[in-house]
Amino acid sequence: MHPMFAAAMAAALVAISATPAAAQVDSRPMAGPPAPSVPPSVRTGPLPTVLTLAQALEEAQARSPVLAAARADVEAARGRLRQAGFRFNPMLNVEVENFAGTGPYSGFNGTETTVSINQRLDLAGRRRARMTLAEAELRAEEYRLAIAHADLTRQVRIQFALGIAARDNLTLAQENEVRARELSRIARELVDTGKEPPLRGLRAGAALAEATATLRSAEADETTARRSLAALFGVDAPPAELAGSDMLPPPPPVDASQTLDVKLAEINRLIAQAQLGQARAEGRLDPSIGVGMRQLRETGDRAMIASLSVPLPVFDRNQGNIAAARSGMQSAEARRNSVLANTQAEIANARATLQAAEARVAALEGSGINQAREALRLAQLSYRAGKSSLLELLDAQQAYASTQGELIAARRARADAQATLTRQAATANEADITP
Repeated sequence: MHPMFAAAMAAALVAISATPAAAQVDSRPMAGPPAPSVPPSVRTGPLPTVLTLAQALEEAQARSPVLAAARADVEAARGRLRQAGFRFNPMLNVEVENFAGTGPYSGFNGTETTVSINQRLDLAGRRRARMTLAEAELRAEEYRLAIAHADLTRQVRIQFALGIAARDNLTLAQENEVRARELSRIARELVDTGKEPPLRGLRAGAALAEATATLRSAEADETTARRSLAALFGVDAPPAELAGSDMLPPPPPVDASQTLDVKLAEINRLIAQAQLGQARAEGRLDPSIGVGMRQLRETGDRAMIASLSVPLPVFDRNQGNIAAARSGMQSAEARRNSVLANTQAEIANARATLQAAEARVAALEGSGINQAREALRLAQLSYRAGKSSLLELLDAQQAYASTQGELIAARRARADAQATLTRQAATANEADITP
């Protein structure tokens, strides 16, 4: 290394190390939900042939492309935080003067060479402001990852409940089709023996056609439900069967102010505050200092040089960005209040829906379904004995199918409400985020 350059570099390092304490920045990260340093791999391969709700939740966490994208966003924010912590690079200047002229300055006889290093000092707090903003943005991405996990869990529970309802509706449609087919056979026999008018046979045939059409529709709905569930995992081939029920332990009590959505809104408010701090820092002055060495060719002497440059805030003091950042803080505060109000309403509505669904399920599972089943049995016996008409039997069958359908719908409504309350009760620590 040239001696002049080495001397200039050493002097610059001494000057930079003497930067006032106010320009030094605490680089410790802000507290927030932990996040992985390396995103986990995404599971591939087919789903289990028979899928339970617990398996569906585990498969979703391991396979979901939504979670993979959210984890990548966290890592990107972590990289931006690291970048925000770097100081300004020093600048090397080399100046050669008094050459290729005339007289004594012809050629390189009178050349003067200056080597210097300039360093911009962060006295305005730009680095601190950058890091504060980047840390808040990292926390926001971590909460978005937790929200993505909670949303996916809710979607899986709702879609699984829909699949269970479709499965039960398919079973009900199959049973109805079997009963309608048997009733149509009996009606034809009675018509042939003259015990029923031909109109009754036509009515039984129409009921069979309707039951068959309902069965075909239930088969399509059940397949669609399984395929939609698999799509949440990023998988094309759905499981062959959904097993078990859609019930999980009841969700814990929910405090709206502690939900992930409200926490994210509060982080967004911190981001707006950090943006205001950054805008103010950009409006302050950052001087640059320089030190170097000059060599005089004519005498062979060397001399130190020093420089100081300060921008003059004559026109631009970042006034517009500061005003915009202030408005951004007001917007973030209003959005936080809106999110809190909407979350409170959603929790209250889900609780009311859950209570109503549980009451419906209890009533239907108790005497409701048993009475409808017994009424159908008695109507079948009465019809075979010739004591009641075909229309009365069809009414009993319709009442039994309607009661079963209401029970299936009530169970699904209960599962949906539970999924909503569990989603609101989720915390960052419950997501697949490991320290």
